Amino acid sequence: MPASDEAGEAGEAGRTGPGSAAASEARPDTREFAVFPGRPAVTVRRGDPAPFGWWPAVCVALVAAVDRIEYNLLAGALPAIQEEFGFGDAAAGAIATAGSIAAVVLLLPAGRLADRARRTWTVSAVVAVWALLTVGTGLVGSYATLFAVRVLLGSAGQLYNPPASSLLADFHPGSGRGRAFGFERMAYFGGLPIGVVAGGALAEHSGWRTGFFLVALPGAAVALLVLTLREPLRGTGDRLTLWYRSGEGPPVPPAPARPPGAPRPAEPGTPLRRQVAELLAIPTLRSVVTGLAIVFFGLGGLFYWMPSFYGRRFGLGEADAAAVAGGAGLVGIVAGILLGSRLGDRHHGSHPGRRVAVGGAGLTLGTCALTGAVGLPFLMPQVVCFTLANVGFAMALANLTAANADVVAARHRGLGFAVLQMLVTLGGSLGPWLIGVVSDATGSLGVAFAAVLAPLSVGCAVVLRARATYEADAAAALARSGEDDG
Repeated sequence: MPASDEAGEAGEAGRTGPGSAAASEARPDTREFAVFPGRPAVTVRRGDPAPFGWWPAVCVALVAAVDRIEYNLLAGALPAIQEEFGFGDAAAGAIATAGSIAAVVLLLPAGRLADRARRTWTVSAVVAVWALLTVGTGLVGSYATLFAVRVLLGSAGQLYNPPASSLLADFHPGSGRGRAFGFERMAYFGGLPIGVVAGGALAEHSGWRTGFFLVALPGAAVALLVLTLREPLRGTGDRLTLWYRSGEGPPVPPAPARPPGAPRPAEPGTPLRRQVAELLAIPTLRSVVTGLAIVFFGLGGLFYWMPSFYGRRFGLGEADAAAVAGGAGLVGIVAGILLGSRLGDRHHGSHPGRRVAVGGAGLTLGTCALTGAVGLPFLMPQVVCFTLANVGFAMALANLTAANADVVAARHRGLGFAVLQMLVTLGGSLGPWLIGVVSDATGSLGVAFAAVLAPLSVGCAVVLRARATYEADAAAALARSGEDDG
């Protein structure tokens, strides 16, 4: 069934479904909505940020965690792998970069698939492929085979994001998206330090291959867990947002009028190039994508190289260096996500540009703290600054990801997240490689880290600029979802 037909059916069922009128008269704060095809309508309480429970967000978070833990086992074990296969920093950085670029090639088709196919099945299949390729990493016997397997894994690793993010936006209205996407981002970036710590510890005590064999088991389990999710009708979260706002709280701002002669938003059957052009015409989306791409550029490089930095500058062993880098990162990410997602959801819809303002403030904090982390010569102050940098960046990640969902209409949201993930993956892929190149050229990872500071400062300004356009773009997305209902 086409997405627009699903949306119309759900909207009509929400208005006239069995018992809905009586329920509204008896309890005006509840209403019945058709959510899952072929199943009875679900009673929803107005204002509930998770009307169908938090399990969908937790399940998607588990997918993100397994992905990042596996990916960053390589960073924690990198010194041992370099010693065994005999390659330098530039070649090491190229592994991460090549895998991410391979993912970029596939993301737009994956986004289009997310807007058409059953999303739960797609995510489960992607995770199952990871598990197989992870075992392959542990079996490699040379740098060339390691490079090839990691490119394949990198190309598959990002493909869960468009369908999974589209699912989260349908399960959660605007008032809960900051927390829903916060869970996913917390797991995604929390998986980075966990993978680093596990990779370093296992490399030192059990051999670097052990971790890749072990992580395949939870990967297979998570692939099965994803199948426990029911596929919701597209646009459910937007219909709930409209209802929440029309009954209590501030009204939905009017959508800006379409200029005379301007084309309507692209239909799902429209050529991919035009659909992407329509998405990039949204000012807030452009700012969010640019800002997050710059954040990923910095974070991708830092997490990949931080264990090596602690080992070289402060003389820590592989396990200790990975534990310090991973522990500081994990504490900062968890604290930042919890703080940022709550601040972003609070007063959502009543304070103009709330999500973007919190995201921009977090990005500014992260950049300032990272400047201290790069410049300080002593371990403990450096770790404190690195932790604060992760707090700030995590605050930005939760809110800017939710803002991306807010400003893209439901039936194009999979492709919208594909565009976002494509550009942030490209940004993140350049970080490890650039730092490795500068490190080889200067002989100092500390100098190489400084190369990411200027782009991060630009990212702060770009994100904060989106405050002026967020409300109008979010209203336009809600209005387009409403048009789809009719």
